[in-house]
Amino acid sequence: MTEPLPDALRSAVDVFGRHLAAERGVSEHTVRAYLGDVRALLQHAARAGVSSPGGLDIALLRGWLADQHSAGLARATLARRAASARTFTAFAHARGWIATDPGPLLGTPRMHRKLPDVVREDQMAAVLAATAGRPAPGPDGPDRAGAADTGQEPDPRDQAVYLRDIAIMELLYATGIRVSELCGLDVGDLDHDRRTVRVLGKGGKERTVPVGLPAERAVLRWCRDGRAALVTPASRHALFVGARGRRLDPRTARRVVHARMAAVPGVPDAGPHGLRHAAATHLLEGGADLRSVQEILGHASLASTQIYTHVSVERLQSAFRQAHPRA
Repeated sequence: MTEPLPDALRSAVDVFGRHLAAERGVSEHTVRAYLGDVRALLQHAARAGVSSPGGLDIALLRGWLADQHSAGLARATLARRAASARTFTAFAHARGWIATDPGPLLGTPRMHRKLPDVVREDQMAAVLAATAGRPAPGPDGPDRAGAADTGQEPDPRDQAVYLRDIAIMELLYATGIRVSELCGLDVGDLDHDRRTVRVLGKGGKERTVPVGLPAERAVLRWCRDGRAALVTPASRHALFVGARGRRLDPRTARRVVHARMAAVPGVPDAGPHGLRHAAATHLLEGGADLRSVQEILGHASLASTQIYTHVSVERLQSAFRQAHPRA
């Protein structure tokens, strides 16, 4: 059970949450994560006798992180909580709740950054071919294999979900966009003349991403032959919709991707973020420069994009060790 906070601390959390959502424009998921971390910090502070944000200092912040470490939390979780604490204390200082911001004095546990597992190009080609040529029962809507097995006329809604799934897979891999960005697309966001898609990314930042010809064709076919079977007044302008006509939910998109990857033997399990990893790595392996990939992915920092160069080097080294006689 969550411990109740003193009134001043509870009010501070509420104001901070509104600031994140309204002024910084961060996603609902990110707001929840920040507020969960900040509540945990303030509950620790309340147990130490602090009743208002003005009582926060570096000793209390370090003591809180030390308790988290003793409880066995992972380094990634500790790093995230430290970042949340720094964001909150900076906000509290700007509001005049704290005389001196202790956040900059709070260290962050060093992260052992694990290189992402990346689906190979031949594996992605096999998945996309199987998705287009062999519809399987999916996680959204009825069993698409049923009509074919019984000899009945295929359900238009079944066919629509099938065409939508092809478009989802092709577009995620072609563009490397996030699943939240995919689900936020409207019909008018795809520019067929320039073959680009307008994406609203983190923090409300808009960017334009190139779209490959197979992905464009898949989306056009979905819009022409499938979308009308699923849309309802609730769909409004959403490019991708669920079986009940509402804008596609990221959880459904994740289930679609996992199911399609699992349908091809030998392909590692991956979700939409795995397709993002694959798109970035294959771009770099194909000769794209780092800055262009950063722009396509919508990374605020080049450091976030550089991990994919490490993935490519790992593959290069692996191929060298296997193929060179004096490796």
